[in-house]
Amino acid sequence: MGRIATPVGDARVDIRPASGAERLTLALGHGAGGGIEAADLVALAEGLPPRGITVVRIEQPWRVAGRKIATAPPSLDAAWLAVLEALGLGGPVAVGGRSAGGRVACRTATQVGAVACVALAFPLHPPGRPEKSRLGELAGAGVPTLVVQGDRDAFGSPKAFPRKRSSSFVVHAVPGADHSFRVPRGQDRASTLEQMASTVAHWLLS
Repeated sequence: MGRIATPVGDARVDIRPASGAERLTLALGHGAGGGIEAADLVALAEGLPPRGITVVRIEQPWRVAGRKIATAPPSLDAAWLAVLEALGLGGPVAVGGRSAGGRVACRTATQVGAVACVALAFPLHPPGRPEKSRLGELAGAGVPTLVVQGDRDAFGSPKAFPRKRSSSFVVHAVPGADHSFRVPRGQDRASTLEQMASTVAHWLLS
């Protein structure tokens, strides 16, 4: 992984090039509770390149520096924007991420000229606090957005997202999955993650 300087410290980048002809690049950020080794991000990094999608995983400076607590949203956005500018990605670029990383992607999608956004386990609200909605960030992304949400996600189940024909986002429910896409005993997590990656690829390339 290479390092890229940002106004708030060094970020780290892992790039998995598309196999064969590249059709799209997907830049992904991580959540506030972990880094780019999260199972869903790894599933996309492994499952999308064979389908012609280059996957770029971006690790925020707070994580690279070894801190355990994520920095404030303006700092996250500043680092994200600096990394994407430094990379100078060519061709169509989609952005996304898991949890807080998805929020960053939504807030900055139009600034980076993204063609689409993928929000994995979007934290619609803090657990048990549905009145603290972050729907505005999702609805305001300004580009077509796919939400991939476990139906046991304490940060907002798929049913908690409003369904309107005019919405700029669509929600794909992952049966049995929680916020980290863990599934109950007896349900194969690897298969669940593979299906999730296939769903994301199909949506991005359709």
